[in-house]
Amino acid sequence: MNRLRLGILQVNHDKSIEIGDKFPDDAHRFRDLFDALDDVRFSYRVYMTIGGEVPQDINEQDAYLITGSPLSVLDDLDWLPALYDFVRRCDQAKKPLLGACFGHQAIAVALGGKVERANVGWNVGVESCRFTHRKAWMTPHVSEMPLYVFHQDQVTQLPDGAELLGGSHKCPNASFAIGDHIFTTQAHPEFSEPFIRAVIDFTQQYFAVEEHRAILESLNQGQMGAVFAQWAANFFQGGHRS
Repeated sequence: MNRLRLGILQVNHDKSIEIGDKFPDDAHRFRDLFDALDDVRFSYRVYMTIGGEVPQDINEQDAYLITGSPLSVLDDLDWLPALYDFVRRCDQAKKPLLGACFGHQAIAVALGGKVERANVGWNVGVESCRFTHRKAWMTPHVSEMPLYVFHQDQVTQLPDGAELLGGSHKCPNASFAIGDHIFTTQAHPEFSEPFIRAVIDFTQQYFAVEEHRAILESLNQGQMGAVFAQWAANFFQGGHRS
């Protein structure tokens, strides 16, 4: 079985004792997610973009993924311009690029979209994304996909040429595509239940008692990170240039 070369641009490095020391980092969470698939294998290269590292040649890998982060694209982060330039280079070359959470928002901003602080406040727990448009890689077919979410910023304006794939109750622009080479999600398909429970406990101070209770209750429903992983693998393979 041929291995597809996947470059993971990591935009978070958690040094906390409560989270960072107890769980794999963002890149490893995605590796675990994809390695559970039966029909595709990847070789991975992690770029510590939070430290300023981006691929110099986009052909170093067959496809790329930008991870999530507790940081915000609304912040003045010194490594964001290089990341935005990389996104634009991928778009111009039609290089397969997937963005999750922060990655979803960074891709939108880099290509002319807009991100703002959500007027609904924090969106945390399990939320279902309703997909109203389909792309060829979105198999197996599901019209609603519950996934873990944890964000307070969201895309409020899509880039020119972007196709809205789906939205949720609190996040109307939860997933979009550009052509067949860019695919995004506001959600965290790579999260495990123990991890998100730990993060929710760690950030409990940000939520009112009733809100915190509702967040925990939402975790009792199933989530479909494994299905999203298959979509992502299909997407990467469809854009593979041998």
